[in-house]
Amino acid sequence: MLIYHRTYSPGELQFITSSTYRRAQVFRSPRFCEYFVQRLEEVRQKMNCLLIGWVLMPEHFHLLLKPHPAESTPVVIKELKEETAKRILKTLRENQQYPWCQKMLARLRLPPTVHDESHFRLWNRRFHPFDVYSEAKWREKLNCNNPAKRGLVSSPGDWPWSSWRFYFLHDASVLRMDRLD
Repeated sequence: MLIYHRTYSPGELQFITSSTYRRAQVFRSPRFCEYFVQRLEEVRQKMNCLLIGWVLMPEHFHLLLKPHPAESTPVVIKELKEETAKRILKTLRENQQYPWCQKMLARLRLPPTVHDESHFRLWNRRFHPFDVYSEAKWREKLNCNNPAKRGLVSSPGDWPWSSWRFYFLHDASVLRMDRLD
C-alpha cells in the first residue's frame, strides 16, 4: 500500500475535499446533512481549528479551515469522517425497511475481498488538501455556488448546507463561521 506524506504549512488555510464511497449521494437526506453539521461543529471545538467555510454536496464536501497545528489536518478529517460514518451507517442499517436506505446500503457495501472487519464504507479513504496562500483564493473558495451550478437549487442561498448563507445572507442558523476579514 502506498503511503502519501503531505506537508501542511503552518498558518495556512487548508481547502479539503472528500467524497463518499462510490460517490453515493447519501447527503440527499437532510437528516444525514444534520449529522454531518453536528459532527463538524464538535470536531471544530474539540480540535480547536478555525472553520472558515464549507459546503456539503450529496456525495462530497469541501472545507476551508485553519487547523492548529497545521499537521493536525488529517486528524481533523479523520474525526469528522469516522463519526459521521458510524452514525449514518447505523441509521441506514436500522431503517432497512425503507427502500432508500436499502439502496444506500447496497451502494456502500464493500466487495467481499475488501472487508477488514467491516462490510460498509461511507467515505473514500483519502481526502484532497490544498494550501490556500492568498486572500483572492480563499475568497474564491468561500463563494461556493456548486449547489446552484449542479441544479440542486436555483440560487446558492437556497442551499442550507453551506457557509454561503453565513457570508452573503448573514445567517448563522446552520453553522457559525470563523471570519478571517
